Order: sequence, then C-alpha cells, then structure tokens
Amino acid sequence: MQKRKLGKSNLEVSAIGLGCMGMSFSYGPPKDKQEMISLIRTAVERGVTFFDTAEVYGPYTNEELVGEALASFRSQVVIATKFGWKIDSKAERGLAGLDSRPEHIKEVAEASLKRLKTDVIDLFYQHRVDANVPIEDVAGAVKDLIQQGKVKHFGLSEAGAKTIRRAHAVQPVAAVQSEYSLWYRNPEKEVLPTLKELGIGFVPYSPLGKGFLTGKIDENTTFDHSDFRNQLPRFTPEARKANQALVDLLGKIAQRKKATPAQVALAWLLAQEPWIVPIPGTTKLTRLEENIGAAAIELTPDDLRDIENAASQITVQGARYPEHIEQMSGR
Repeated sequence: MQKRKLGKSNLEVSAIGLGCMGMSFSYGPPKDKQEMISLIRTAVERGVTFFDTAEVYGPYTNEELVGEALASFRSQVVIATKFGWKIDSKAERGLAGLDSRPEHIKEVAEASLKRLKTDVIDLFYQHRVDANVPIEDVAGAVKDLIQQGKVKHFGLSEAGAKTIRRAHAVQPVAAVQSEYSLWYRNPEKEVLPTLKELGIGFVPYSPLGKGFLTGKIDENTTFDHSDFRNQLPRFTPEARKANQALVDLLGKIAQRKKATPAQVALAWLLAQEPWIVPIPGTTKLTRLEENIGAAAIELTPDDLRDIENAASQITVQGARYPEHIEQMSGR
C-alpha cells in the first residue's frame, strides 16, 4: 500500500488506516476478541500501518484488543489513541463529561501504555476540546510526555481552527482527526485551510458516513438496540431516504471506475490532499479488503468535477449528532 506523511511531522503511515472503535464499542455488541485480533493482524499483512483507538472505546477494552493484536508487529505500525474524557461505568457509554487537566492526561497516558503493551504512544489526540482547560495547558502536558519519550506526536480531534493554532504554537500538532466525508464537509470551511497553512496532517473518521456511504444501508435497515446510530438525527428512516441521492451518485461513479461506492468515497477523500489519511472502521475481512482497495483507485479531474457538481445539488438531511454532542465539536 502507498504511504503518506501526516503534514510536516514526518509521521509516515499507510494511505488508509484502520479505525478499531467498532470492534468493541458503539456499533452494536462487542465483536469476538479473537476474530478481531485476527482481522487487525490481517490488516498489517495487507499493508495497513495506522491503527486508531481510544481509552473510552469499551471503555478500555479496545486499547487492550489493539495492544494484544499488534504486540508482535509493534515496530512496523503506528498506534494512535486519545485522552480527554471522564470515564464512569455508570454513565451512558461510560462518558461522564470531559477532563483534559494536565495531571489527568499524564495518568491516562500511563494507563494507555500498559493496555497497548507498548513503551510509547505514536500519536496522542485530545479526544474533544475541554472548555474548562486552556488548550495551551493541554499542549504543554503532551509536550512533557513527548520530552519523557512516552509519546511521539500530538494530535487534536474535532478542534476548531483557532484552537489548532493556539495548541500548535506550544507543541506542534502532527494531525487533526475530525469527521469528514462526502456527507459531512464542514472541515473544508476553516479547518483544512488552517492545516494546509501550518503543515498538519488530517485524519478523517467516519469517512464512509458511519456505513451509510457503502450503499448497504437504506430507510428500512434496522440497527441493534445498542448501536449508537439509533440516536443520530441523520439516521432516522426519513433522513436515510432523503440522503439516498448521495449513495446513488457514488454508485454511478463506482460503475464507471469498476469499483464500489465505498471505494469511491474513500478515493474522493484521498484525492483532496496528499496529507489526508482516512481511517474507515470495519469488523469484516471482505470490507477491510474493499477499503484497502480504494487506495489504488485514481479519480481523474473529470471524475472529481462530476462528483462535485452532482454533490452540490444534494442537501444532506439531518444533523450528524444530537445537539449536546455536537456542541463539543469545532471549539
């Protein structure tokens, strides 16, 4: 698989990474651990070198899974994890608010290192911006961890342009991770131009619209009661019906390219900038191979223009998150 560098950081990773959250968390019941270990190891064999997890996925169990799966490949791979939540087993999905106090960041780093079975975290993201802690203090805490050799690179997730600049002035930010796909293009307004200017890499999560852009979900699809898509305004049956036009567009381009809608959606992201590295998640080998195959699809300027022209006629229906979650983004 081709490699890409995340901005000016010299952090080189496979052009497509693997988001591991759904193996343990959010998309229905946790999957079989041994099957997921096997899937992660197969990804390494297929050329994936970039793996994404977080302490809150599970909570904790996803980091343990990733650590066990990658222990024997540790020198070949880049592991990204995240800090910044108050975790309480009694709270919904384990999330009891934000906590990016410097002392908490350092505690989380120690615990994550143990779960990941490693002596260094390659990329340590603040999971959401904490309005109660100055971003300079957060960046300073990660800078300390980098100087101690426990972390290699600092990242932010769902941060706004001003916050990115302030953090970057204290400790260079290697990558920003935010949702970005053909059906959520908010980062194009301010975040992507800022990253380009500062030489920071971009890691789109949910690059396939939480599964919707694969063409395998329609208005009649039902999700397990524990699947968080049940709570998302964009996943109501009415919104899914309205948003089908976007999947139809991807399907048309996919036929032309002898590809799948998911591959076109990923290839579109890769074509935006050379420092963008999407991290689609999956729990199935066939999907893993399909996603990896997207790196070989070349979208021509004509293809990209056709996608842009058609997408500009489509208004995506439904907010991506309930309001209380959306308020945590773009700070």
